[in-house]
Amino acid sequence: MKSKLLTASLLASALFAGLGMAPAMAQGNYTPGIDQSQQAIGARIQQGMASGHITPSEAQALYQRDRDIEAREMRFKANGSANPQERQQLRADLGALSADVERMMANRDVVRPGYADQAVATPGIDQRAQEISQRIDEGVRSGRITQREARRLYKRERVIERQEQAFKSDGVVTQQERRQLRAELSALRDDVERMMRNDRRNGRDGRDGHG
Repeated sequence: MKSKLLTASLLASALFAGLGMAPAMAQGNYTPGIDQSQQAIGARIQQGMASGHITPSEAQALYQRDRDIEAREMRFKANGSANPQERQQLRADLGALSADVERMMANRDVVRPGYADQAVATPGIDQRAQEISQRIDEGVRSGRITQREARRLYKRERVIERQEQAFKSDGVVTQQERRQLRAELSALRDDVERMMRNDRRNGRDGRDGHG
């Protein structure tokens, strides 16, 4: 009789364990709040991509952080229980990730669906760069800018152009990036105008005024 009861008890225990219903283990691995936070963050990232506040490259980095947190959660649960300290660490990591997502949602230029080309369009910046190039050409023709100086100026302009292309590579040029480009072009323009104001045509770059 005792043997039959023992056998029945063992079978019941095995059944509960197979179904994941061992009370202590299930409670130790139960993290509904953490799992819900992860789902909410994932949904928020998708919303940010749909609205244009979060670029695809940013979303990829955010999802990677989310996967890292999930992998850490699985390690914590591997021993059958995630202790309070481990749960607190997971909540802190998710809180930091959520804060970064919300920062992007608040501060990013919007790339509206179907209008991504507007987000990377920089007509004012491109026009300013073209005007600077024309001004350098004018300085070379007038003799106020030497060929050597012009090469340095054009090199700076190419550096700014490459930087602009790098800013556009993720599908959006932010206000901060636009300000940076305008500031660098303004500095270049100021140097060009300074050279244009100084009449150094005589005795520069092989020109001594006798030719």
